[in-house]
Amino acid sequence: MKPQLLKVPTAPAHSFSVRQDLVPNLNNRWHYHPEIELIHFHRGAGTQFVGDSIKRFAADDIVLVGANVPHYWRDDEGDILHHEMPKLYSTVVHFTENFWGDRFLELAENKPLKVILDKSKRGLMLTGEAKDQVAGLLAKMLLAEGAERIILLMQSLLVIAKSEEFVSLSSVGFQFDLSELENDRINAIYDYTLSHFKQKISLEEIASVAGMVPNSFCRYFKARTGKTYSQFLNEIRVGHCCKLLIDDNLSIKQLGFESGFMNFSCFHRRFKETTGLSPQNYRQLYTHKHPKLV
Repeated sequence: MKPQLLKVPTAPAHSFSVRQDLVPNLNNRWHYHPEIELIHFHRGAGTQFVGDSIKRFAADDIVLVGANVPHYWRDDEGDILHHEMPKLYSTVVHFTENFWGDRFLELAENKPLKVILDKSKRGLMLTGEAKDQVAGLLAKMLLAEGAERIILLMQSLLVIAKSEEFVSLSSVGFQFDLSELENDRINAIYDYTLSHFKQKISLEEIASVAGMVPNSFCRYFKARTGKTYSQFLNEIRVGHCCKLLIDDNLSIKQLGFESGFMNFSCFHRRFKETTGLSPQNYRQLYTHKHPKLV
């Protein structure tokens, strides 16, 4: 998952981009770009990487990602069926922080806009009524032309800023190093982990992937990501287990082993540390919210 600089096209008549995607993983890689991204998922589910945050994402989620923050949505394999008439997957808006002029955000009236764009540097996941309001504004933005597009974007950002109905994703101290060498190393670590998390991964094994000795690797990974490799690996495993808890009827103990946890008590403890819920409560909560899906 090497963070790659993505070129975001903008139509000649427009100052920022609004598009609809019919397929998942259009930018199927760990990437970043100078544009701020506002994305609404209409279907699909998978693992979301924003900065150093790893969480599940699902249909109806809306996320605001700041400029140059690396991100990646890895859709669950096999979850998207192929239809003769593809259904809408996501609506995506890309805009630079100064597309409305270098001094626009310095105006006193625009302080809420400046504040929310600063907060977006950690990545924001919308919640509550704000999510529903922004979804409606994005639908209008797709059809709008001229100054109305800009007004709708401003309204969307103001809804987020005024409601504060959002969850910050990346940790406060997360920093992204654009060094090519460091990106290659992190890419190798992420790729190997995502391919082997269901198995036991020893410290010596993953350190070798990074071309380092274990002690150096531990210091490097903590400095680079703000968390230990063990925490990172457990988050990947817990994210996979969240999917299985929703999709499969296996016992919770079986799900733990399927997600790479060799010890049930350890699995139970790590799951609660990561999600705030026990596996059983997580499944019950989802069942209660989505009775038609179970």
